[in-house]
Amino acid sequence: MKIDEALSDIPGMEDVRFGGHGGRLGIAYHAHGEDWCELALPYQEDMIGDEESGVIASGPIFALMDIATSLATMRKLGRFVPHATLDLRVDYLRPAKPGHTVIGHGECYAIKRSISFVRGQAHDGDPNDPVAHVSGTFMFLGDGA
Repeated sequence: MKIDEALSDIPGMEDVRFGGHGGRLGIAYHAHGEDWCELALPYQEDMIGDEESGVIASGPIFALMDIATSLATMRKLGRFVPHATLDLRVDYLRPAKPGHTVIGHGECYAIKRSISFVRGQAHDGDPNDPVAHVSGTFMFLGDGA
């Protein structure tokens, strides 16, 4: 499934297609709900940050969580509004296991005026043993939410 499926029922998203760095990283749709979205980052050798251990670099996980929380914001709004990452804090708890797909779960838990508040976690198979936790904000551009 493609990332587009997380947004197919949101007005204004009919002509939006995702590519860019998310496409280059192979990030794919996994699941979604009213205010959350899950994406999958498959293990790829060209993302290895430590050749000795085979652990992927932190950058692709950061990108995964930025996109998952952004899509969660659109899910909560129920429509597309241009927005930008204002702040995204990622706390890495441990390296992702080599060879495993990383699942990024992003949730938008509040929207106040022109800011959305998000949180989430990344795991490599067990949500009770996360790779990273994230929290952040997005700013709506133009007329806002």
